[in-house]
Parts: sequence; structure tokens; C-alpha cells
Amino acid sequence: MTSVAERLQRKSQRQVSSKQVRLRLVYVDFWSVVKLSALIWACLGIVLVVAAFLVWTVLASTGIFGTIDGLLQDVLGDSTASVTAGFGVGQVVLFSFVIAVLNVIIGTVLGAIGALLYNLSMRITGGLLIGFTNN
Repeated sequence: MTSVAERLQRKSQRQVSSKQVRLRLVYVDFWSVVKLSALIWACLGIVLVVAAFLVWTVLASTGIFGTIDGLLQDVLGDSTASVTAGFGVGQVVLFSFVIAVLNVIIGTVLGAIGALLYNLSMRITGGLLIGFTNN
């Protein structure tokens, strides 16, 4: 009597024939592309805000802002000139947040336009031929 493991081993030794399939991509769903592009650009917007905060934190902790303040005071001759007054953490994060929101809106619109252009061009050309294989 053979065990289940021996039967499975014999089954896996057989050669599996690979089958090739050729498909045409003739349509991309508009709302799927819009949702996906909005999600991708929202993630990139979060990355932008976090990166701006981290860069400001690193620059502030290393004393680069103090060095730039000293250089500005020497060049301008004004003892009240300060970079940190104009580029505080709040202003930097708010500016990067506004840019991130604009990127999400523009990226979503560009994704929608890309889906529309793809669907229109596929009506003319007949579709994109894609080959798949079963390994």
C-alpha cells in the first residue's frame, strides 16, 4: 500500500506542459484607473509631507539654519535677519501639504486622461497583444 506522500511525489514528477496564451488588452476601466492613480498620488503626498518634515528636522538639528542666519547677518549687515523666522516647521509642513494636495489632484486628472487616451487609441489600433505562459 502506498502512502499519500508517495502518490504526490509521483504526481509531481510528471512533466506539466506549459501552455501559452496570447491576450489583447483592448480596454482599461476608467474608474479603476482614477481610483488607483488617486491612491498612488495620495501615498506619494504623505511621503512628501513626511520627507519635508524630516529634512527640516535634520537641518535644524545639525545647526545649518544657524550658520545660514550668521551668513545672512554678515552679508546684509542686519542683526535681525533670520531664516528660521520664515522657514519654521509649521510653514514647511503646511507648504508641503499644499503641494501634496495639488499633486494628488493633478496626478488623478493625469491618470484619468491617460486612461481615456489609452481607450481611444486601442479603438484605432485594435489592442495591445500580451503573451502569458503557464509554468
